[in-house]
Amino acid sequence: MRISSRHGARLRGAIPAALVTAVLVAGCSSGGVASKVKDSAGNPGAGAPGAARGPGLDTTPIPGAKGQNDPSLTAFYTQQPDWKACADDPETAADEGELECASLRVPLDYANPGTKAITIAAMRYPASASGSARIGSLLTNPGGPGGSGLDYLKGSFESTDPAIHKAFDIVAFDPRGVGESSQVKCLDDAERDRRDAEDGPDPKDIAASTAFDDQRSKEFAEGCERNSGDLLPFVGTRNAARDMDILRVIVGDAQLNYLGYSYGTYLGALYAEEFPNRTGRLVLDGAVDPAADPLDDSIAQQVGFEKSFTRFAEDCATRPDCPLGSDPAKAALVGVDFLDGLRTSPLPTRLTDGRRLTSSLGWTGTIRLLYADEAQGWRALREALTAAMERGDGTPLVLYADDYNGRDENGKYDGSMDALSVISCADGMSEAPSPQRVQEVLDRLHREAPLFSRDTVAEDLDGPGCEFWPFRTTEKPHAVKAAGSKPILVIGTTGDPATPYAASERLAEGFENATLLTLEGEGHTAYGRGNACIDDAVNAYLLDGTMPAPDTRCS
Repeated sequence: MRISSRHGARLRGAIPAALVTAVLVAGCSSGGVASKVKDSAGNPGAGAPGAARGPGLDTTPIPGAKGQNDPSLTAFYTQQPDWKACADDPETAADEGELECASLRVPLDYANPGTKAITIAAMRYPASASGSARIGSLLTNPGGPGGSGLDYLKGSFESTDPAIHKAFDIVAFDPRGVGESSQVKCLDDAERDRRDAEDGPDPKDIAASTAFDDQRSKEFAEGCERNSGDLLPFVGTRNAARDMDILRVIVGDAQLNYLGYSYGTYLGALYAEEFPNRTGRLVLDGAVDPAADPLDDSIAQQVGFEKSFTRFAEDCATRPDCPLGSDPAKAALVGVDFLDGLRTSPLPTRLTDGRRLTSSLGWTGTIRLLYADEAQGWRALREALTAAMERGDGTPLVLYADDYNGRDENGKYDGSMDALSVISCADGMSEAPSPQRVQEVLDRLHREAPLFSRDTVAEDLDGPGCEFWPFRTTEKPHAVKAAGSKPILVIGTTGDPATPYAASERLAEGFENATLLTLEGEGHTAYGRGNACIDDAVNAYLLDGTMPAPDTRCS
């Protein structure tokens, strides 16, 4: 889960607004976009894929029918994509020819499936076994929202546990609005470069800062509507879950086996809610709480990242090469002061494009490394801060910020940050909180994250989320029970800054049939990161359905 506009508030301060709110977009304008939907040729009312719309084809959804049970979706469920060897990516060491790629068609609007279809890009790593040794497919999602499943599989398939690869085809897809699927587009690369590096006015100038944030949000929303207006109302996670059910049938599975990380836990939870009787073995790692109030969720993330940064700084201060000094009690403040100070004193880099390390990019690079665990992330962050603070070289932190922002070495962006905001606003829009509520939240933030929120004021919290957006979603935060589902395995990490552990506890408690598995440690998500206790428990569940004992904790 990236820090996203799904959480609503403009939390200015240590973490830049562009990161905490992912460019707070949205809002309400008169009229929706749904009436503008056209087919790929620009004509209203085109037919569904695989069949012409004409006499004998009724594309009116049947009330109460879902998925395969709805005849209006038959053409989508019965399509037969052409799986072919994927083209090798020359930028990776792996041979992507081992993977198979295909595209499928899904309805833009499930309420009107005959109106327009969009494309979903899929990829699979075929199981090494066949016959009775093969269980089926394991669908995956790496998080986001906006993360590319295809990129995730390309980067991870060679390290797949052999037992999992033997039993499952590992299947990935780019959700609607993302990557190689029908993609949302809001900003061009030059605009994204400018905005990602932009620090804006002094946060103590409340009026100027508020106007700056509002202008950025309005420009972003206008760019999204201009470039992707047809898609915007339909890229929400519930529709992506319905797309997964089509993919489930296409790969030949009677039930969905699924591994979702971070935001992918929200996608998996909504699938279980929509299709509880079609769930197989669902693993939800680094959970998002679908019932969380967006403002509370945003505050929890802010608090989580401050705690993670403070633990990093305290550890750093015990090491001889720490750029934050040798006093564990002061080290976090030294780091925050440095990153904030980049607003007035940005650092040069060794990059050929001449970009500098601004405060916004410095904080983004830092947050990127806090997603990792103590062994890798903390060492890399210590080295990046040493380069910046002791040698005046901002290059490492800028490159880590680029990685977070989806920017390649040629200055091309992958669209993930556009998709992050667009999907977030399709999933929920906050109402303006009351003055009393604002003060309660502000008091908590200053109490629990005093460093990261030291410039945050009430005006940063008092607006609704997505206020300039061209439609209003009907999605609301709610507990997901998924009555009738198979047992679901939820994993939480006690030191997870991006999806704090309490969210995993609440998600597991909300399900009718779930078990919580806990990793006591740092970093975002747990499975596949080298902890044998976690990996063995997940593999036992995926391979033979054996759940870990209740209250199992790994360290």
